[in-house]
Amino acid sequence: MIDFETDGHLAIVTINRPEARNAVNGAVASGIEEAIDEIESNDDIWVWILTGAGPTFSAGADLKEINAGNAAALQTERGGFAGIVQRDRCKPVIAAVNGPALAGGLEVAISCDMIVASEMATFGIPEVKRSLVAAAGGVFRLPKMVGEKIAFEMIATGDPITAERAYELGLVNHVCPPDEVLIWAKNIAGRVTACAPLAVQESLAIARKRHALSEAELFELSINAFGKLAQTDDFREGLMAFIEKRDPQWTGTRPD
Repeated sequence: MIDFETDGHLAIVTINRPEARNAVNGAVASGIEEAIDEIESNDDIWVWILTGAGPTFSAGADLKEINAGNAAALQTERGGFAGIVQRDRCKPVIAAVNGPALAGGLEVAISCDMIVASEMATFGIPEVKRSLVAAAGGVFRLPKMVGEKIAFEMIATGDPITAERAYELGLVNHVCPPDEVLIWAKNIAGRVTACAPLAVQESLAIARKRHALSEAELFELSINAFGKLAQTDDFREGLMAFIEKRDPQWTGTRPD
């Protein structure tokens, strides 16, 4: 159900249920959680991509499983729905949305740090069309990302938006031809791995808390993060590489 591969400092996680439009069942949820466990514990992995096999990113929850009374299996204790939407993570993740990301599929995509979308992708939370609620973050995360009025229309009508519209609204980073989604996502990943991995992780950790904390608290986190990084070899390497006019050689190791 989940394919996992690595390429240098990059990991690629693929939901592989194309016959079910990559709908999330128990195997998918546990598989994504296991992949995140490996990524977070492996110091050689600095960034990862989440995508779907075939023409669909994910159609969301497997409604057949829900109808059979197995809704709880679609969540994990640490990650919530699909093993990711509530998961605390350090490593940055890019969603490579190769096709429709609907219902829980949208909620999985927007739980990622960045999104690259195919021109054929669509984004929507159609739960109200089935007398359901988008309970994996969609109804409160979407208004923060695209603005209240647009989000309220998407929530109340269940109608999707195109990839181009999602780009205009700031929901996705890039829109590209369908056969280039992974290429574009890998390009971003390459630019991420050119930077100091611990600095990326510390910076994103603060950015992810932007809605939950006051500016005073965020300033304190920023200062503390700077102090932690100052104790690392990569901090010294970054300064020396600048002075010596060369590319830095990062290790990504934390002090003992």
